[in-house]
Amino acid sequence: MHDTPTTAGQTALGEGTGRQEPLSGGLKQRHLTMLGLGGVIGAGLFVGSGAGIAVAGPGIVLSYLIAGALATLIMRMLGEMSAAMPASGAFSVHAERALGRWAGFSVGWLYWFLLVVVLAVEATGAAQIAHGWAPAVPQWGWVLIFMVVFTAANLAAVKNFGEFEFWFAALKVTAIVLFLVLSLLAVFGVLPGTEPVGTANLTGHGGFLPHGWAGVVSGVLAVVFAFGGLEVVTIAAAESDDPARAVGRAVRSAVWRILFFYVGSMLVIVALLPWSSMRPGHSPYVAVLDGIGVPGAGQIMNIVVFVALLSALNANLYGSSRMVFSLAERGEAPRALLKVSGGGVPRRAVLASVAFGFVSVLLNLKWPDSVFLYMLNSVGAVLLFVWGLIAVSQLRLRPRIEREAPGKLTLRMWAFPYLTWVALLAMAGVVVLMLTDDTARPQLLWSAGATGAVLLVAGVRELRARRTRR
Repeated sequence: MHDTPTTAGQTALGEGTGRQEPLSGGLKQRHLTMLGLGGVIGAGLFVGSGAGIAVAGPGIVLSYLIAGALATLIMRMLGEMSAAMPASGAFSVHAERALGRWAGFSVGWLYWFLLVVVLAVEATGAAQIAHGWAPAVPQWGWVLIFMVVFTAANLAAVKNFGEFEFWFAALKVTAIVLFLVLSLLAVFGVLPGTEPVGTANLTGHGGFLPHGWAGVVSGVLAVVFAFGGLEVVTIAAAESDDPARAVGRAVRSAVWRILFFYVGSMLVIVALLPWSSMRPGHSPYVAVLDGIGVPGAGQIMNIVVFVALLSALNANLYGSSRMVFSLAERGEAPRALLKVSGGGVPRRAVLASVAFGFVSVLLNLKWPDSVFLYMLNSVGAVLLFVWGLIAVSQLRLRPRIEREAPGKLTLRMWAFPYLTWVALLAMAGVVVLMLTDDTARPQLLWSAGATGAVLLVAGVRELRARRTRR
């Protein structure tokens, strides 16, 4: 097991870098590399990007650059800490070592809650698509099938999770690459029936920034949460044969390619189609493929979105089980969850996570606009709290690692500490934007309430622990 610090000052930076977890080591480098690439390519990009284009126009390219740069900085910070201190709890363990037990407890439980609630959205979305293909099976039946299949896969062996994610990510990456190739051929008029489009759509219809910089800022708010999911690769790295090397390579290979996929996609979309034709809730990818004459574009994209949702469901089930297992290791969750199978799988942690996931799905199917909506709002902005603690933890741990075990800094955060502070300021800016946005404000306030409740519990536990030590 990893070390269990009781205060922020107690670390194990000087000990070996090998895997210390009692979990399986079945994940290979190819699994982690594709997880790093595909982890943030989801339905938010394929469908949700339409809402960003609607508010920012062609300036959505800048919105994605800004949001992507923030996500890249977070991933680099995570990579630095995870390469130096691999653990199944990843940033929860880092927060505990940097700030104390309250921080590890808070970020761990909030992230677990975030994953098991969002899991319901993904399962329901995939079931809606599958029900459209096979109406004879009710929507709840598809949800049950997906949950059972991925629970079984995660209970069997970690390599099953890795293989599912490898092929899911490979399909998503292939889909985006093909989309970019076809779109670029259309931009230059190479495809049959197309002519060079020039810059008419980029500079016409109100210009590149039809709503000014305010539109770009609103676009950032619309797309920044689509980058959530990058954290799972650092959790998974603890179950590879060489965690320090594996996470370093995965992070290095992912960050620039993610920016390329996101920003490149947006650039060709707004170059090929007038931004004013985009409608929130409708995939701009389908609109482009229809425009350049790809037959069955809508059905093709339905398949890609379906795979993206199942990929996210699988990753969230894996990430939530490992996070709650790590919390149990450190005495922050029931010790009964520490039971590990002969193959190194924390089966009770998997079952506990999927059980709450089933509850979330039932609430989503029964009360999507009331009970479940409140739950979803309560985790909507939690990602900002998680990212914020990642940055603060890196600020605290980097000097300590340099002092106690500099050899472990195989992957370094760029321009430390300046870019870490830039990331923190950017996240503070997103919070301010959410407070001023009528749509996002309720989500932020509900999430702040959930975060405050967990922090309160963490504070009470800390006080009790101090009294016990006396």
